[in-house]
Amino acid sequence: MAKIAPRDLPDLLRRPLVTEKATILLEDNKYVFEVIPKATKLDVKAAVEAIFDVKVVKVNILNCAPQKKRVGKFIGYKPRYKKAIVTLAEEDSITLFPDL
Repeated sequence: MAKIAPRDLPDLLRRPLVTEKATILLEDNKYVFEVIPKATKLDVKAAVEAIFDVKVVKVNILNCAPQKKRVGKFIGYKPRYKKAIVTLAEEDSITLFPDL
């Protein structure tokens, strides 16, 4: 298994996922991110702690299967992706939507 270098940690997190379920998880101090397919739990923990300067308690990772989509008579698939649910310590938080 390939080890990810510390300089590559910011590239590990692709984007925060903002869905209805992810918004509900914010109440429990859990944040959802889309990550690169090679990411491990330890890599995600190190990346979140380095980028946002918070204490990560737990990381859960899911491989999301491709969803079938149909346009007219043509059937295709949405791309597969990997997401991480990161639980932070009680005193920490991440600002996903800064005040504009």
